[in-house]
Amino acid sequence: MTPLRQRFIEDMQLRNFSPVTQASYTREVSGFARHFHKSPELLGPEQIRAYQVYLRNEKKLGVVSISVATSALRFLHRVTLKKNCYMADMIPAPKVPKKLPVILSPEAPQPSTRGRKRQSAKCRQSLAEFSLTVSNNEAQHILMT
Repeated sequence: MTPLRQRFIEDMQLRNFSPVTQASYTREVSGFARHFHKSPELLGPEQIRAYQVYLRNEKKLGVVSISVATSALRFLHRVTLKKNCYMADMIPAPKVPKKLPVILSPEAPQPSTRGRKRQSAKCRQSLAEFSLTVSNNEAQHILMT
């Protein structure tokens, strides 16, 4: 393991990143270095932009996957390599599209609520039984003292 990779992993551990995030970030930075056949220390914002274009156009990755790669590279430059903040800010982040909720038209068939009414009645009954149990336990506790 290279000293840079070791420091990168330690920086993520110090910031309490989850093991899944650590593995993902390490994989993304490794892919970035392999793409250019150079250490990430020697690569800058122009290479990161070119790598993002490669991920989008050639590998056909989605916005979220590119966003993970971008976050990993920003973390590498800002925290591990301690390059100035402006350089990390020059790394463009892709915009994640917002999905609109599905709105049913008035003509669309409405979902059945018959099962929900039964569930609701069972829930009320369970809540009432729980309340009685708690009340009885409280009453017994008060009588014992």
